[in-house]
This record gives sequence, structure tokens and C-alpha cells, in this order.
Amino acid sequence: MLSRRGVVIMPDEFGPYWFKLLEGTDLNLLGIHPGASEGRTVYEVLESFLSVENRREIERLENRGITVEMEMHALSWLLPREAFAVHPEWFRMNEKGERVSDYNLCVSNPEALEVISENAAKLAKLYRPRSNRYYFWLDDVAESQCHCPECQRYSAADAALLVYNAILRGLRMENPDAMQCFLAYHDTNSVPKIVKPDKGIFLEFAPMIRDFDKGLADPTSEKNRKEIAHLPELLSLFGTENAQALDYWLDNSLFSGWKKPPKPFMLQAETLAKDAAYYDSLGISSVTCFACYLGEDYYNLYGRLPEISEYARILSGKAGS
Repeated sequence: MLSRRGVVIMPDEFGPYWFKLLEGTDLNLLGIHPGASEGRTVYEVLESFLSVENRREIERLENRGITVEMEMHALSWLLPREAFAVHPEWFRMNEKGERVSDYNLCVSNPEALEVISENAAKLAKLYRPRSNRYYFWLDDVAESQCHCPECQRYSAADAALLVYNAILRGLRMENPDAMQCFLAYHDTNSVPKIVKPDKGIFLEFAPMIRDFDKGLADPTSEKNRKEIAHLPELLSLFGTENAQALDYWLDNSLFSGWKKPPKPFMLQAETLAKDAAYYDSLGISSVTCFACYLGEDYYNLYGRLPEISEYARILSGKAGS
């Protein structure tokens, strides 16, 4: 049974419009997906969102049974790019053999991992969710590994797990009960072979490169077959108890090419129902979905609400009732 059922929206969509959409449904999870905006770091964006007023609204939602969690690409703040001038060895080596500060890091450098842990502790001091579940992700780009001789033995998934273990160590400096996700996404959607997850790391499976007109388990979809190819083994490694699927059925930012104005949206209910049953069959009890670009501006543009109630009914097994 899917015990955690939710949506993920952007910080500027958090407010009465979405609160009303959630009312009358049995969705019980609201994710917030902040990103660094021009001139502000991830920490500053998170700090700004966690205002006194928003903390009060979060508490109100959680007292009503709706868990609120933050999900964000945070690596470029956890290991600040400006440190490259003094510590180029912390950063990745590209395929030309050059140290570059564009994305991620050199995971073989223990000092870099220690900095990540220390900064993760600062984030945990600012933000402590009731669920103790944290989603601080690597940079949002594939094929960005370090190619130094020491790192070449690590797959993208192994390298990512080294970082997520380091984040967890930092979080637990401030929150001993903290859990940190391993995001299986793009080139990290494979099974780590060398690195083992520390206790408190859980799987978050995000099948972005997929067909939305077919269920994930549909054997006629080559994209979907690739997306789920490693999922059973990932669940075997990380366990199902805290595993979460982060899907894209409602992600109108994706369907709009991440450009506004948003395009008209229609939920593919048949695909959703098949996928919800598939996740449930694997023992994944936490299922959520990006639902960006369906906020108040969408309603003002098209004069209709997104199909959140139908989405909720399908996830809870009540479709058609």
C-alpha cells in the first residue's frame, strides 16, 4: 500500500492555491523544490523560504497530516565553486586531464568530502524536517564525473554514494536521526558496486527519461525498460522500507520545456494507475511526483484546475469511486 502519497512544487507555488488543491484529497506529502536563483545560493534560497510565516504554514500542514519536505540540488553550495582558486584538487578532472569547477567534485579527495559534511551540518541546523528525511542532491547534470586516476575506478553511482554518505555524516552532526536519499537519476540510475550505503541512506528513484504514454513496466517501451533495469537490485541494496519514487506524471515544467507560459496539461491516468501498482508491487510505499507549473498562473491562463483529486484517488487505489 502506498502510505506516502504526494506532489513536489516550487517555492513560489507554495501558498493558499495549493493548500486548497490538497484539501479534500488524501495526499499526505508536499515536497518543495528550491533551486539557486540568480545572485542567491541554495542556502540563501532555503533560508528565505523558511520564513516565520512559511514555517507556521508548514507546521499547520504537518499538524493536519501532510508531511512537508525539501528536495534540492545542493552540491554547488555544499562544495562552493569559489574554493577552486585555492583548492583545485577538490574539484573534478575532465576528460582532458584538467581540473575544472563546473560540476560536482573529485570524490577521491577526503578534504572535499569533509567540507561537504561540514556544510551539510549547517543546512541541518537551518532545516530539520519532522520526517528526518533529507533530499540534498548532486548537481543537475549527467556525465560530470571526475576522471582523475583515483576516481576512475568509481562508476557514477559509486561516486554519488560517496557524496551522499558524506552529506549524511554532516546531517547527523546536528540531527542524529537524519536520513539522506540516494537519487537514482540519469547516470546514477545504476547500482553502486564498490561503495556501500551508510545506515540512514535510502533510495529515491526518479525515472525522468521515460515514456509517459506507457507504464514503466511495459516491455514495449525501450526507454522504460532502461529506466527500471536496475530498480530491483537498487531496492535490494538500499531496502524498501524508506524507498521513494519521485516520478513526473504531473510535471508540467518538463512538459512545457521549462519555459513559461505553461502548456495545457492533461493527466495520463492509465499510465499513472499502472505505475502506482508497479511501485506498490515492488514494496515502494512512498510515491510522489513533480507538479510544477500547475500553480495559480496556470489556472489564470486556462481557467481550470489540474487533476490533483484524480491523481490522489489513483495513488490511494480509489479511482472511479
